[in-house]
Amino acid sequence: MAMSHPFVLPSFYMPYPARLNPHLEGAREHSRAWAREMNMLEGSGIWDEADLDAHDYALLCSYTHPEASGPVLDLVTDWYVWVFFFDDHFLDIFKRSGDMAGAKAYLDRLPAFMPLDGGETPEPTNPVEAGLADLWARTVPSMSQGWRRRFAESTRHLLNESVWELSNINEGRVANPIEYIEMRRKVGGAPWSANLVEFAVAAEVPGAIAASRPMRVLKDTFADSVHLRNDLFSYQRETEAEGELANAVLVLERFLGCDTQQAADTVNDWLTSRLQQFEHTALTELAPLFEEHGLDPQARHDTFAYVKGLQDWQSGGHEWHMRSSRYMNDAPGGAVNAPEALLAGPLGLGTSAARMFASIAATAPARLRKHTHVPFQAVGPLPLPEFPMPYPLRLNSHLDASRRNNIAWGHRMGLLAPDPALPGSGLWTEEKLADYDFALCAAGLHPGGTAEELDLATDWLTWGTYGDDYYPVAFGGHTGAAGMAAAQALTDRLLLFMPVDSPVTPPPEHVMEIGLADLWARTTAAMTGEERAGLHAAVKAMLDAWLWELWNQKQHRIPEPVDYIEMRRQTFGSDMTLTLCRNGLGAALPPEIYRTQPVQAMENAAMDYAILMNDMFSYQKEIQFEGEIHNAVLVVENFFDCGRREALGIVADLQASRMREFQHVVDHQLPLLCEDFGLDDEARAALGQYAQELQDWMSGILHWHRECRRYREEDLLRHKRTAPVPSAPPVGALTGLGTSAARLTTLLRTPVRVPDDQPVG
Repeated sequence: MAMSHPFVLPSFYMPYPARLNPHLEGAREHSRAWAREMNMLEGSGIWDEADLDAHDYALLCSYTHPEASGPVLDLVTDWYVWVFFFDDHFLDIFKRSGDMAGAKAYLDRLPAFMPLDGGETPEPTNPVEAGLADLWARTVPSMSQGWRRRFAESTRHLLNESVWELSNINEGRVANPIEYIEMRRKVGGAPWSANLVEFAVAAEVPGAIAASRPMRVLKDTFADSVHLRNDLFSYQRETEAEGELANAVLVLERFLGCDTQQAADTVNDWLTSRLQQFEHTALTELAPLFEEHGLDPQARHDTFAYVKGLQDWQSGGHEWHMRSSRYMNDAPGGAVNAPEALLAGPLGLGTSAARMFASIAATAPARLRKHTHVPFQAVGPLPLPEFPMPYPLRLNSHLDASRRNNIAWGHRMGLLAPDPALPGSGLWTEEKLADYDFALCAAGLHPGGTAEELDLATDWLTWGTYGDDYYPVAFGGHTGAAGMAAAQALTDRLLLFMPVDSPVTPPPEHVMEIGLADLWARTTAAMTGEERAGLHAAVKAMLDAWLWELWNQKQHRIPEPVDYIEMRRQTFGSDMTLTLCRNGLGAALPPEIYRTQPVQAMENAAMDYAILMNDMFSYQKEIQFEGEIHNAVLVVENFFDCGRREALGIVADLQASRMREFQHVVDHQLPLLCEDFGLDDEARAALGQYAQELQDWMSGILHWHRECRRYREEDLLRHKRTAPVPSAPPVGALTGLGTSAARLTTLLRTPVRVPDDQPVG
């Protein structure tokens, strides 16, 4: 008789049939012998042979790597035996006892067993160390240095971030949804699995594209899908037997205040959206990426082999979860033995292909809903929530002077009149720039800055917002492929005005280039090459994110929630402003501190607090006046298929949870970080100053949104009435380097026009 389960397993989206590797039995025998050789079975206190046989990791690997050779399947299976043994070993020794000090000492030894040069390792003291040393030595000889670095890093994340789970268990703390999805990628190990896919299919991701957005999204969506599926199957074991708090079903139960079944169904919707984002990225972003980097046929073949390997892992991992004794898979309504499942179609080995059509049909409405939003709907202003703000506002004393100077700078750069060299310019007037009051925002972000520093920060905010306004007006709408080509051409030109190694730039030709050239020269004069490179990367990320928004507009596609949040940080220019904050700290804080989990969590929480706030303030401006689709409230409306009031409540709750997380990191995790790294007084003070700057950043942005005249309905209507309509220059008016984008718009007879019902700015 089946035991009682907390929820009925949902119907999963599985568009790819699972296949079974013919070398399964050999892998079972090999992994059993290997686990005994590594002392993981009888006598380990963790498993015996019956446990290993019941878990059947060889079946997992035979499903997830259906085309691997026998020896490769044996080695991959050993890796999975090792990683699951580590998970149970760490649970038994450290999670149950809450021994943080012992856990850190245990984890600190493990990287020594992954030498990048394949050299000597320490003498193992437990089965986890022995297994890692053996596996590393057998795997790395056939892989490149680049792959070794990526795999070692993902393995370290998998191991070290277990401390995050342990600290949350000790505190009885359940993460918020954004924090959870980010941390689960490291704790859950799916990025590690993605690296092993490269080994199993004998096709490494080309180094030229390994760090690109499309490849990052493919790995992240793969990871999120693997983890969310696992959370559904493992919820009962983790919450009832292990006291685990890192489970998406539990996270959404707490965050949404709903019952377990509703949370499980929502996790399944979340899983489906991540799988469909994977498909969307593979189908629409890889081909342009290959062309951009000029990849040869072999590199393209290797990339597609990797993508296919990730797809095989998804479908195979699902089939294994349906069969492993480790998980809840015999619930009433579960896919393998429920009466309704028997009536729905064939079951058993080799029948997953028959089931995939039903899963595609069931998820089609949600997929189509992403493309059916009607722009320019009259939505009216949103009733804004009470924004939590525990940090006091501090304003720079040079505010009034900076306001005057910013207006003068806007005139000098040509931002406040149409520029014949830039089709679609003339977005702003002096009245608009005064209403937007970027000096007020900068004064809150940098309350202790000098007059010169405040002017520079104000001008960066001005240029960035002008560009964010300009791209969709000039290149969106009905400009088609020509609009994307023109946007890419403008972006490529702008990068030339941020030189890292030389002060030499081309002569600027229009307002966007003139403004950026001026800002870059004023900002980087005293910077090191490394600091210039960091700022260059941050501004480039913002420009690339504007192109991502344009692609979504062309496809009339509302982004899915996780991709939206991660890209919104870049479209908002958060990386750019945080980079400028970091550079102000000089060398007092070691660079590795910025890469730690607590500091990254603190930064992301602050960024998300600001972007979610902005989306609530700008909802009417973007949805009604601009026909935008990049707004968190709209994204939530679309994902949950709910009304805007319900969506607003979810976004407001999410924003509040990010503030609570920020406070938690500052109050509890930063002091521990200082101890772990043995930071001296100067470094501790610099870390405290950085946290203070993020606090000023959030409180300053909130004050600016409340006081500026960019988002109120009466100001939107007033700006609409006075907005100039830019026109394209005549054919032949523009010549010289960098003007091809403007000429392309004109020659293809797609001049930039703002619809009568759409304001500029």
